[in-house]
Amino acid sequence: MTNPNVDALNDVTKTLIDSQKGYEKVCEISDDSFALRSKFQSLAAERTDLIGRFQEQVRSYGGTPETSGGAGGALHRVWADFTSLFQNDEKAALEAVEGGEEHLAKEVASKLENKGLDQVTIDLLERARASACYGENFAEQAEKSFS
Repeated sequence: MTNPNVDALNDVTKTLIDSQKGYEKVCEISDDSFALRSKFQSLAAERTDLIGRFQEQVRSYGGTPETSGGAGGALHRVWADFTSLFQNDEKAALEAVEGGEEHLAKEVASKLENKGLDQVTIDLLERARASACYGENFAEQAEKSFS
């Protein structure tokens, strides 16, 4: 029998890894003058922390934590290929971040509908959703400065 907590945490971990890699990619292809680079670095670090917490909790349940992004990530994440999406184009980067964060928030919300989750898992999922909503709002507000 599978543990619904492990399943939910591992599913979201894949998307967290995808988003963390996306933020790292933005930083990698941007130069030091890229105005939003430090914010993207901060969000990547936050995702790294969340991934670690999710993985640690999965281990505490006796499960094996996910260590890579989702196989379907290439289809579902906006992060898939930032290089072809933009080069030093802050507006395009922000649009991609906003879409990726929206996807993460929706995925977390769907996992929270599972009534078999314990409070620790719910708290971790809520933290991931709050992070995604923050990232989405940040991108949305910053995007307005380019309009």
